[in-house]
Amino acid sequence: MSITDTRPAEDQPTSAPPVSGGRPRPGARRGLPLHPLALRLHFYAGFFVAPFILIAALTGALYAIAPTIEGFVSRDLLRVETTGPDQSLAAQVDAAVATRPDLALAAVAPAPADGDTTRVLFNDPTLGASERLSVFVDPHTAQPVGESVVYGSGGALPLRAWLSEFHRNLHLGEPGRLYSELAASWLWVIALFGLVLWVHRVRKRRARSAAPWLLAPDLSQPRRRKMNWHGAIGIWILPVVLLLSATGMTWSTYAGENVTMLRQELSWTTPAVSATLPGAAAPAQPAGGDHHAAGHSTPAPVDPAARIAQLDRVYAAARVQGVTHGAEIAIPATPEQAFVVKEIRLPGTYTIDAVAVDGETGAITDRLSYADWPLMAKLTNWGIAFHMGLLFGLPNQLLLLAIMVGLITVLVLGYLMWWQRRPTRKATRLALAAPPRRGVLRRTSPWLTVALVLAAIAVGWFIPLVGLSLLGFLIIDVALGLAARAQPSTR
Repeated sequence: MSITDTRPAEDQPTSAPPVSGGRPRPGARRGLPLHPLALRLHFYAGFFVAPFILIAALTGALYAIAPTIEGFVSRDLLRVETTGPDQSLAAQVDAAVATRPDLALAAVAPAPADGDTTRVLFNDPTLGASERLSVFVDPHTAQPVGESVVYGSGGALPLRAWLSEFHRNLHLGEPGRLYSELAASWLWVIALFGLVLWVHRVRKRRARSAAPWLLAPDLSQPRRRKMNWHGAIGIWILPVVLLLSATGMTWSTYAGENVTMLRQELSWTTPAVSATLPGAAAPAQPAGGDHHAAGHSTPAPVDPAARIAQLDRVYAAARVQGVTHGAEIAIPATPEQAFVVKEIRLPGTYTIDAVAVDGETGAITDRLSYADWPLMAKLTNWGIAFHMGLLFGLPNQLLLLAIMVGLITVLVLGYLMWWQRRPTRKATRLALAAPPRRGVLRRTSPWLTVALVLAAIAVGWFIPLVGLSLLGFLIIDVALGLAARAQPSTR
């Protein structure tokens, strides 16, 4: 097949004779203008990029249920069986500091619900970026129950962090991120062009209504059952797949940089409260940021004992200001800084309110309500939480798992269809699929051709791995066309 093919092999008639001059039969419905291009891009991208998407789907299925697995495996750190009133936050932190006096206190996350532990976080210079050491404390007894390294703004424990990195880069470091970026960058393209092909196929069923068959496989055609299930399942998972592709690109290396630049230009970045106390000589770094934020390298407070004694006053002031969900309290590093109390991503939490509190007086020095975030910053936050399986807890994780199973099924069916239709004769083996029929692009409207080329250039610039691989697909297609011409004609 070629980029200029007009129809896929399974759509070509097997017995009807061609019409003289190549004109369509009277009354025949004309195909969608994008159908030939959609066919070739869906085929080439599916053939060469689908293995990377398949790996991302398999690792993503594990990552989707990682929070639930973490809760089961690390229950001894995350949950306690004791009951009764909570000890003061200062007493809990004092107990944790006593176990790790060698490390600088960084933050504390009070137990968000009954039966949960309090996390006391320390900066450890031996850990990597975005990693901190957490001592888990029973809030009812103020006794430490264990410690562990935690990662990122979600506070992932080692198992979930390992699965996150496995999904992100296969534990190959920065080079490994190219696999996930390629998968995320092409996923939306393959899905949308697949939608074009499926709509075109549904429209050809003249005797049936298009509406129900767009969402259901046509089981009346046993020979095309794989194709029908491939398309129907693809439609079912399409909205979530597009969301996962978009949020996945925000964490990528090259496309992610362009996304960050675009958000900055349009003022869509995540806002943050200022930790600088009024009248301070120098501004302090604001507390905030998105998933996979930079590492924590703040120095030890000037007077740790005094800061710890202020924690209960600070937390009470923050709760009066509406910070009522699970939160993390950042300990000031210098006398010029305030405590920053910021809600963290937890299942069922849809807002991230934050306040800065003067530890000496309990006065609020800055406040940032989630309602004041830019709309796109809110959507980004919700999308990231959904991608991480944290937006609405277990149902979120089960939905992601189902979508990943559906995506894997679509990919496997796609390869099975290709395998059944693959060329077996030596003369056509280089074509990868059915023999090509060229000339469609020459008959395409120049305006449509120019629009498609400009769109390809724009997408290729903004999403570099799509641009480079698209150029590679074009080179392969031209090479296969030239090789097919060089083959001797056989009958």
